[in-house]
Amino acid sequence: MAGLKMLIADDNKQITSVLSQYAKNEGYTVLIANDGQEALDTFRRAKPDIILLDVMMPVLDGFQVCREIRRESSVPIIMITARGEDFEKIMGLDIGADDYIVKPFSNGEVMARVRAIMRRISVNTPTEQVFECGNLRINLENYVVEVGGNVVKLTKKEIEILWLLASNINKVFSRDQLLDKIWGYDYYGDSRTVDSHIKRLRAKLDEFPHEGWEIETFWGVGYKFAEKA
Repeated sequence: MAGLKMLIADDNKQITSVLSQYAKNEGYTVLIANDGQEALDTFRRAKPDIILLDVMMPVLDGFQVCREIRRESSVPIIMITARGEDFEKIMGLDIGADDYIVKPFSNGEVMARVRAIMRRISVNTPTEQVFECGNLRINLENYVVEVGGNVVKLTKKEIEILWLLASNINKVFSRDQLLDKIWGYDYYGDSRTVDSHIKRLRAKLDEFPHEGWEIETFWGVGYKFAEKA
């Protein structure tokens, strides 16, 4: 990971110190932030390649920071919290986090999650960054989706799901396949995560007319992107 930068945002200096050492051992240049505003300022100034983001921080909490970052960037974010309630995990993932770790955690596990995300990015990043079908245009370079020239406000995960389906026209993806390709094989969620993301994705796309394409459901199997005459 030589040359890559990691931002570790946590108000617990013991945690940042230990994680920092593990990250440096893997070749990362490490940036530290001890509150949410400092994390946001550091992100904008230094443009890290991956972020470890604590939920409970002073000034701005991790959810606020994640929302702000997602307005500007698709940088991978792993959220860290002392609480493991499902609603917090779902909220973090829905606003754009790539993974979620609950304290106390193994530092080795954190770095394994980091490696998994970075591998997934390198494997899944297509050489062609723009897809067009009818009045749909997906630009994966800047994570912008347009329908009929109108920008559709989608989360990072919604855009990644749409790209995967649309760039494989008429191929049916099972829920497990979508979990594996979008969230990663080590994600601990279930198929309801996929269904809820597809539901919100469809609702946002359906705000604009589109007669030449559709995300179709194959009941009991999964979803596909279909081009229609």
